[in-house]
Amino acid sequence: MFDRVLVANRGEIAVRVIRTLHELGIEAVSVYSTADRDALHVELADQSVCIGPPAAGESYLSISNVVAAGETTGCDAVHPGYGFLAENAAFARACDENDLVFIGPTAEVVEQLGDKLRAKEAMRAAGVPLVPGSDGPVGLGDLRRVATAAGLPVLLKASAGGGGKGMRLVSSADDLEDAFGAASAEAEAAFGDGAVYVEKLVSPARHVEIQVLCDAAGGVLTLGERECSIQRRHQKLVEESPSLALDPETREAMESTVERACTVIGYRNAGTFEFLVGPDGAFYFIEVNCRLQVEHPVSELVTGIDIVREQIRIAAGEPLAATGRAPRRGHAIEIRINAEDPARGFLPAPGTVTRFVPPLGAGVRVDTAVGSGSEIPPYYDSMIAKIITWDGTREAAIARTERALRELVVEGIPTTRDLALDVLAAPEFRRGEYSTSTLKELEGRVPSLVST
Repeated sequence: MFDRVLVANRGEIAVRVIRTLHELGIEAVSVYSTADRDALHVELADQSVCIGPPAAGESYLSISNVVAAGETTGCDAVHPGYGFLAENAAFARACDENDLVFIGPTAEVVEQLGDKLRAKEAMRAAGVPLVPGSDGPVGLGDLRRVATAAGLPVLLKASAGGGGKGMRLVSSADDLEDAFGAASAEAEAAFGDGAVYVEKLVSPARHVEIQVLCDAAGGVLTLGERECSIQRRHQKLVEESPSLALDPETREAMESTVERACTVIGYRNAGTFEFLVGPDGAFYFIEVNCRLQVEHPVSELVTGIDIVREQIRIAAGEPLAATGRAPRRGHAIEIRINAEDPARGFLPAPGTVTRFVPPLGAGVRVDTAVGSGSEIPPYYDSMIAKIITWDGTREAAIARTERALRELVVEGIPTTRDLALDVLAAPEFRRGEYSTSTLKELEGRVPSLVST
């Protein structure tokens, strides 16, 4: 086992990793920008290293600065958390080259799965269902033929990136050329690569993902699914497990597909395979997240498995205690609390949290790095806390989540708390009959999404 680990992140995930390291008897070294000098992850760590000014590109995204922090403090390994450098193959390779164990997949696997088209090729070879569309980037000459074969409506997507940049929905063949030009130009501006590929639009679609753990000996453990369809601008706001979109047969088909894919590509450590599930129950691969997910606590609560602890154990060369399907029980829900104003287009709202009171009680977990007096800087992601609940049934879990959200107090900045309460109360959510378009459909119907 490791003696000392660098935590290459900030905020709630850095706090969460540091606590697990301490439970394992491992020293934790944190990194921080000058904007985070008074942050909780700095306070909790055994040592801390300033790696630059507030801008992420000069601090948390600086490979040389982060690696130097690990080297100078005598760390054995690096845990990247999520975001920043977590899925950066160059960072994973730099860790390897400097005798720092990267707590995650190999650099080669990160590189392969980080490229959307290479990832699809790998999944196709492993027999994973793909969304109908092009096998790679398309040109104007092939655009109409490929889109027609896939079946309109289609999505044009940037090959080199995500987050909605370089993406266009096309419902009519007459609009293909104009949409292609716009998508390609936006992709070129955002990623320096104007290549675009075609995918059939699956609608209404559910966003369902499978959590997996893999050890170096080839052992694979799947931890069931998480439903992540409540999202805005392709970012998740509410997650739950299990998903009402899956019957037992579909669930097993998805988990066995992921298990097979992990074996074929030689996956190691924690990862998440994301899928779209259509109205007919068919599922299609979207991408692999080669890291810990924000919503990993949902899987932890229904399986009783500490995923971060398992990540560290696997990276240290230990085998999984069990393989196959992890037993699971009850129902878990996670709510992301963001420093944003939903009524103003989810405008980020940095500032000072003048009062913060987390909810307590049975079956309630709060992952946060925020307290009364905390500064929310404008430089990083707006999420300030995660409220995760568990109970024996979905109905009880929803009631517990509502109670926890009503108890949560965040003063000084606007947050998405009221939006979460509105979502939980929506008939579509109560019935479990929602999709990736549900939040958009709620606009104007719920108080938190009425423009002020």
